[in-house]
Amino acid sequence: KIAHEPVQQAMNRLKELSADEEARRLAFVRERALRDEVSLLNEAKREGLEEGREEGRHAGLEGLLRTQLAFKFGELPSWVDERLSSASDEQLGVWGTRLLTANTLDELFKG
Repeated sequence: KIAHEPVQQAMNRLKELSADEEARRLAFVRERALRDEVSLLNEAKREGLEEGREEGRHAGLEGLLRTQLAFKFGELPSWVDERLSSASDEQLGVWGTRLLTANTLDELFKG
């Protein structure tokens, strides 16, 4: 038996709380909510990282094509900037392939 009164009181209170079904249920619910919150935060972090990677990949494709176009055709008109800025990754890839054989910007961006 513990002789120190404050420790004895704390032990008694702990036993009371442990015996209380509602307290155990609330503790379980609280612990589960904390785990769920951590899971949601981790998922949001993963999604944010993936979105950032996709945006970075797109910006890299666009930047590379813009550089290659300027090298081949010189200063680019504003309509080319607009087309590049609004293009999908797939469209940038098509234009990147066409760049190898196109002789003009109009030929490159046809269709």
